[in-house]
Amino acid sequence: MKTLTLTQPWATLVAFGEKRIETRSWNTAYRGKLAIHAAKGFPKWAKEFARELPVSVLLGLDYEYPLGAIVATCRLVSVLPTRALQVDGIIRMDEAARCPDFEMTEQERTFGDYEPGRYAWLLADIKPVARPILARGALGLWEFEGWETGELSI
Repeated sequence: MKTLTLTQPWATLVAFGEKRIETRSWNTAYRGKLAIHAAKGFPKWAKEFARELPVSVLLGLDYEYPLGAIVATCRLVSVLPTRALQVDGIIRMDEAARCPDFEMTEQERTFGDYEPGRYAWLLADIKPVARPILARGALGLWEFEGWETGELSI
């Protein structure tokens, strides 16, 4: 299964459905099933962000973030340049996407980097895994083979 590594707390925010738009500096033609992997490292700046509002309220100050593990599955339904999202509103999804529209809330803006030249990855059908599955991460989209053993389903 194609997999994307995110630093915590963003991986957990996706897993809990609090973040449906992941921003990246690069585009991809890939659409379909995607596993969300929490990076092994948890840098100081990310830990500080996790202690700020609204993350601290959504996840709690004592939340133990899984590291180096698959935390969720989802479906990548679209990738848009962030310039398409600069105006607050709704991103309408067509029937083929089989998912609700995306709303650019203040929370989504807080959880992403919408600077010009970046891309918004729209995630649907997000499901947290029952327990984190240890896995080595990688840059870019990478293949996780655990789904073949029945560890993951989407």
